This record gives sequence, structure tokens and C-alpha cells, in this order.
Amino acid sequence: MKITTIDEFLKYKVLPEHQPIVALLRKMMHEHAPEAKEQISYGILMWKQKRGLAVISPTKKDITFAFSRGAKFDDKFGLLQGVGKVSKHVKIKDAKHAPQTALKYYIKQAVQLDAR
Repeated sequence: MKITTIDEFLKYKVLPEHQPIVALLRKMMHEHAPEAKEQISYGILMWKQKRGLAVISPTKKDITFAFSRGAKFDDKFGLLQGVGKVSKHVKIKDAKHAPQTALKYYIKQAVQLDAR
């Protein structure tokens, strides 16, 4: 099945136990990147302004929240992972223990980089 809507993504790609994580990330993106357009791109949830800001990739173990230009971020929290030269991500296993302060910091950097 080709995923074309956010509702389909949530229903078919995100496990029930990870729904609260995705809800938290969506809320944070709406609050801290209000100009970003939420859309489905290549079957995953993405936020875009001039360029892509962030994506959510669900797995069986967690939710991967990736920042398109995360390699350029200041990572004072030390949570960004990935070996690529452009994108970096944070893996989130539980909404209750999500590093919200760090995520807000990363989202704001994504918006600032996109504005340049």
C-alpha cells in the first residue's frame, strides 16, 4: 500500500505503542516550527519550509526523528546520531522520557538553518 496521507501513515506505519511519541513530535513541530508544512514524502511524515526540516521514521523498536541538516547543528546535548555528512537523528523509545528540551533546541536550529 502506498502511503499518501498523514492519517494513513499514522494508521499503517506507526505501532500503537509509538503513537504517543509521534503525537508529541507533531505537537513540538507545530509549536516550534509553525511555518513548516507537514506532509507525506516517500511514505514518511516530513516537515518542510524552504527545504526539508525533519522526518519521522517508525521502526519496530522506536521512532527515529531525523533532521535533514542535523550535521550542522550544535549538539550540546550529545543526542544526535548518524554517520552521514548531512542528516542526523534522535531515536525515541518512549514519549514520557523523550528529551523535550533537546528536541526543541534541535527543531529551532533546523528552522534557523532553513531561513539562511
